Amino acid sequence: MALEPGILAGFLVIFLAVLLGPFKIHVIEENLEVFLFVCGIAAMTISGFVEIPGTETGWRMEIIEEALTSPLNSLNIGGIPIGIFQVVLIVGLIIYKWHDPIHKAIRKMAKALSLKIMAFILIAVLGLFSSVMSAILAAIILVEMVNALPLSRKSKIDLTVIACFSIGLGAALTPLGEPLATIAVSKLSGEPYHADFMFLFNMLGKYIIPGILAYGIVGMFFLGKVDMKDSGIKAEAYNETLKDVIMRAVKVYLFIMALTFLGDGFKPIIFEYFIRIPSTVLYWVNMVSAILDNATLCAAEIGPALSELQIKSILMGLLIAGGMLIPGNIPNIISAGKLGITSKEWARLGVPMGLVTMGIYFAIIFVLGI
Repeated sequence: MALEPGILAGFLVIFLAVLLGPFKIHVIEENLEVFLFVCGIAAMTISGFVEIPGTETGWRMEIIEEALTSPLNSLNIGGIPIGIFQVVLIVGLIIYKWHDPIHKAIRKMAKALSLKIMAFILIAVLGLFSSVMSAILAAIILVEMVNALPLSRKSKIDLTVIACFSIGLGAALTPLGEPLATIAVSKLSGEPYHADFMFLFNMLGKYIIPGILAYGIVGMFFLGKVDMKDSGIKAEAYNETLKDVIMRAVKVYLFIMALTFLGDGFKPIIFEYFIRIPSTVLYWVNMVSAILDNATLCAAEIGPALSELQIKSILMGLLIAGGMLIPGNIPNIISAGKLGITSKEWARLGVPMGLVTMGIYFAIIFVLGI
């Protein structure tokens, strides 16, 4: 069933607005969370004019409740809800209270290890352990450590973008890391895969772990010419107020709500077109996860009828592309908000790095058949 031209045009306008708006219009960049929220509302409204057998679309209490609660319950560990809002707020308050000793300890560690080694450790360790500590906590640790290092703004952004690619990949190794992994394991828990806690680690570990280590080496290269003794480069003084800490958590809450609406609003496009695309093409089409919620895309595309190759291609495409732009992943959202990184600044490195990484993994998975 093809969608009506008017509905397709509406979705296309929203998609282009989300993709290009932050780069072209300064007021959008300054109010990105509100802009995405409005786009999500528009997508949900248009979605209500589409009927898909067996799939609910448009406005309904279920999706409103999900949007309101998902920032408060991103993960559930041992029956305890862990939300991005609470973690960002609580850790922000801890840093606000004890920022001096924390930042001094980070700078002391950097001097002892050298910035290149520090960069490798940050990228690789946080990437590897994000699957058990969650992408949320890994991102918060990242931004506080980056913020405390005596680096230029460009170097801080480069280090952050590379680390977020690493965290986004690593978090998918277990259901504790991020919602995409939780959804994938849930969808494949029955016949024929019987997915368990280690399912994604066993399937994707041989791709993800070398990728994380490679990102660590790339991070060392980007910081190769930075000198800790350069008198012109100093760590930024902590200047956040209590209001800043609270407002950052509120903005993250609104950001996650916006992505929930956007992801569900675009379900007609995903269900009517994406799931019919061959896996070699879908791998590249999933670059839309750079601006749409990859968990929603995963829920629509993954299923037990797929072959292992199809599952690999879908998940790897979603995971890599999620690092390309700020809305693509939770670590990106947290890091950009804390460090004040603009969409243009993120895309300068995020887009080429994402395209190169996708090209490498495409060759590994589809050409070499590894």
